[in-house]
Amino acid sequence: MYKPYIVKSLNEPETNTVILENKPTIVRKVISDQTSKQVRSILESVVTNGTGRPSFIDGYRVGGKTGTAQKVKDGKYMTGNYIVSFIGFLPADDPQVIVYVAIDNAKGITQYGGTIAAPIVKTILEDSINILNIKKPSGASEKKYNYLDRKYATVPNVVGKNLKDGMKDLKQFKVEYTGSGDKIIYQAPEANSRIYEGETVRLLLE
Repeated sequence: MYKPYIVKSLNEPETNTVILENKPTIVRKVISDQTSKQVRSILESVVTNGTGRPSFIDGYRVGGKTGTAQKVKDGKYMTGNYIVSFIGFLPADDPQVIVYVAIDNAKGITQYGGTIAAPIVKTILEDSINILNIKKPSGASEKKYNYLDRKYATVPNVVGKNLKDGMKDLKQFKVEYTGSGDKIIYQAPEANSRIYEGETVRLLLE
């Protein structure tokens, strides 16, 4: 637990010299390292195989927890009116980014934190990965898919092959190609990329 502060520093206006600077100050240790590790592991399983599955990012260790709170008015629970939320963080073994999203009374959809807030958190975390250049770790948890999930697949290397053989290798994906020949000289995404099954792979022929 850190001591909170609002102002980072006071600077002299003309020289920009720092007069006073607030730095992170630890108040106390709230839980043990072992407990923290265990909780993070449990929250990672929420994302890989639990209610937080919509926030799963292939190749990364993401932890998270859903929230679905029925609202109260005049001392009584309201019907069909919820605050849904999701808190997510990555990497789960060494967190660098944490995101919390809450949505008040979402319209036109079943109101659960995992179905509404978790996909928004996923988008923010994906942008954070690119901005902060967070590398894929080893030992990322595998997601157990069910029949409703979109599945990731690895794009094979088809450069150098003829179009017929390349199309066979890419049967899990939609294929678009340009060029007048039969030999594949370029593909996008590149080989070994992980994308959803059914997404488009573009080929250039000569």
